[in-house]
Amino acid sequence: MTRYPRRALLASPTAQAQQAAKSLADATDWVDWEEADMVVALGGDGFMLQTLHRMLERRKPPVPVFGMNLGTVGFLMNEWQLHGLNARLDMARPFKVTPLQCTITGTDGRIHVLPAINEVSLLRETRQTAKLEVTVNNRVVLPELACDGILVATPAGSTAYNFSAQGPILPLGSNLLALTPISPFRPRRWRGAILPEKARITIRAIHTEKRPVSAVADQREIRDVASVDVCIDRARELTLLFDPEHALDDRITMEQFIA
Repeated sequence: MTRYPRRALLASPTAQAQQAAKSLADATDWVDWEEADMVVALGGDGFMLQTLHRMLERRKPPVPVFGMNLGTVGFLMNEWQLHGLNARLDMARPFKVTPLQCTITGTDGRIHVLPAINEVSLLRETRQTAKLEVTVNNRVVLPELACDGILVATPAGSTAYNFSAQGPILPLGSNLLALTPISPFRPRRWRGAILPEKARITIRAIHTEKRPVSAVADQREIRDVASVDVCIDRARELTLLFDPEHALDDRITMEQFIA
């Protein structure tokens, strides 16, 4: 008996992914993703993020996702292969990914609550440097950070934007978050912090009328932000499936040694 009898197939709108989906049309009796026990996603890392956000929006609890790379990097994906899919799914290893929850308060007082699987970032909207107050567990740790922005990254997202901003790579299962500035100007020597995942982080924009700031949760942006509260969301854990030889935790570790 197969591990996941009801399977859904989702594909990126790119020509390559759509052609692959047609090739897999007869591989099994696909069902709608809302009714599936698991999902096969064809595309790149961006499409995987979109698929994981779909899992968070499902009427039913999230189900595991097995991705096959038909994009650029494919860090969160397995290798694309046309044949042997059923056997691969039966042998696939699960990895848990815990998203962030960010509560964004706009300068107009409106509140937006969004999930983020990779990172939550605050970014300056104009040529004016952003000025931010950073609070951790109700304690102000940076009264004024002058920068292009700042981000909070999960271990799964630490190799993405966070790493490009010179942030640390966090091993999966480390129960840590990365707090990383983007082009910091003052304090000049502050290059970020590694925090326990239980930490509650609040970032408040200063002088928003002159220095407007936007907040981005993965791929969704809210402009003209007054403050953002970020915390881990254990209640909405997600599962990625990988081939046995494709160890995501090992890939994240080895990223630290790539020149």
